[in-house]
Amino acid sequence: MKIILGSQSENRKHILTEAGYVFDVMVSNIDEKAIRHEDLYELPLRLSKAKAEALLPRIKEPAFLITADQVVVWNGELREKPANAEEARRYLETFSGSEYPAECVNGITVTNTENGKSLTEREMSKVFFSQIPQETIEMFLQSGIGFQKAGGFDANHPILKSFTRIEGTLDSVLGMPLDLVKRLLNEVT
Repeated sequence: MKIILGSQSENRKHILTEAGYVFDVMVSNIDEKAIRHEDLYELPLRLSKAKAEALLPRIKEPAFLITADQVVVWNGELREKPANAEEARRYLETFSGSEYPAECVNGITVTNTENGKSLTEREMSKVFFSQIPQETIEMFLQSGIGFQKAGGFDANHPILKSFTRIEGTLDSVLGMPLDLVKRLLNEVT
């Protein structure tokens, strides 16, 4: 059956492609800022469900729809994509050498459009940062990559990679926990 990835994330596309999946891409274009929840660990679940709900009416053939969202939580604070360079710098400076990890919280929804089964689950991985030199922070900010990422960082980027330690999986940190996706695909069949 056809697979549709309901995400424009390059990381998610890359992870699924590397795992051997062939899929189409659809983008929900929901207003993510309009969906909030006081429990930050619940938020990505609600967002991934909302993306699925927005896309399902547009799918006219049997398919597996995979939607995802990720938030980063640090010391109880939601860290979305930085709004500007000042916020991006603050994120990196406070991650640097902190005892608190950047918690990458994923919400994954997999829906089988043929039988109507849909499951949503959460997976979390943690990124710990050693002390990041200020010049490294500035170099990463100049790359512009951080403005496209929840939390303002890319743990796999060559500029930051040597300053990170991951508890969990890299694919989870990058927004597409592959083992969870595979399990959900099997469970909605």
